[in-house]
Amino acid sequence: MKVDWLIVGAGFTGATLAERIASVMGQKVLLVERRDHIGGNAYDEYNEHGILVHRYGPHIFHTNSKKVWDYLSRFTRWRTYQHRVLGIVEGKKIPIPFNLNSLYAIFPPRHAERLEEKLVGYYGLGAKVPILRLRENEDKDIRFLAEYVYQNIFYGYTLKQWGLRPEELDPSVTERVPVYISRDDRYFQDIYQAIPGEGYTAMFRQMLRNPNIKILLNTDFREILDEVRFNRMIYTGPIDAFFDYMHGPLPYRSLRFEFVTLHQEWFQEAGTVNYPNEYDFTRITEQKHLSGQQLPVTTLVYEYPEAYRPGENDPYYPVLREENREVYARCLEEAKKLKGTVLFAGRLADYKYYNMDQAVERALKLFEGEVAR
Repeated sequence: MKVDWLIVGAGFTGATLAERIASVMGQKVLLVERRDHIGGNAYDEYNEHGILVHRYGPHIFHTNSKKVWDYLSRFTRWRTYQHRVLGIVEGKKIPIPFNLNSLYAIFPPRHAERLEEKLVGYYGLGAKVPILRLRENEDKDIRFLAEYVYQNIFYGYTLKQWGLRPEELDPSVTERVPVYISRDDRYFQDIYQAIPGEGYTAMFRQMLRNPNIKILLNTDFREILDEVRFNRMIYTGPIDAFFDYMHGPLPYRSLRFEFVTLHQEWFQEAGTVNYPNEYDFTRITEQKHLSGQQLPVTTLVYEYPEAYRPGENDPYYPVLREENREVYARCLEEAKKLKGTVLFAGRLADYKYYNMDQAVERALKLFEGEVAR
């Protein structure tokens, strides 16, 4: 087989680049995916009860980029959805990220009011304050609050999710869920928040519905290198694996999912409930909150974080620490030697914690800057 491009990985990065190359440049693409489906970790499917489930945990699309929103809107209609998360803290369900509503749910009104005044005075209404920064405040009341939030919301959850304490990770990780000095208890505050109306998989099918795109599933790209001729490659998998771990392995975190269907209409009042301190799982997501379906049964997914073991489970999250960046930098030097014949992009190839919109934005920029030139 002869194609212009071999793209490895059919998630957001690979699918966006395949669509752009095929549609704009009119060139032929072979999209190779080792799993049995397109869509990467955003893959969803209907279970035996007719509930649309996200196989790899909840995926709520959110972005402030009109460019990314308009691009994906070509391939789906959207179901507006504002995601809300609750956390179990000392037996109470409070809004996550921790915000002013959480404050009043935990503390007596007068105490909460005093803390609110100090938070607004120091940081301003609407501010998003990383927990590690909040712990540095010199005010004893704010330090007390910061320590309470750290111990009850961040510490246990981070330990389960990453196998590390919050301060052992790059600050960008804990900054993803800051303390929010606001009454807005939505999990995201982006301009655009939604879920594809027919699901992510249907959206990916539309993206890849082009005669210039051929898809090969259940295939490791190395297995076909002797059978396919191509001009250039785009690789979206783990960059350390591409170079056969010549500089050592990069650590990732993985997840195990347990799906449970209950013969009742609803189980919990929010899409996701976090369990930072109890149990081995980190959170429970009720799928019907995301899909908007009305059915007499409901399906839950429990998430159990675990270490990534090549060949046994899947890599989900790069573990962002300084020593890991050094290994990645050495891999990047190897990539530069390929002189543009192989381009690397995506969460695993870039070793960055991208959201879905960031993955699409990265792919669009790569297409405009290096692919289509």
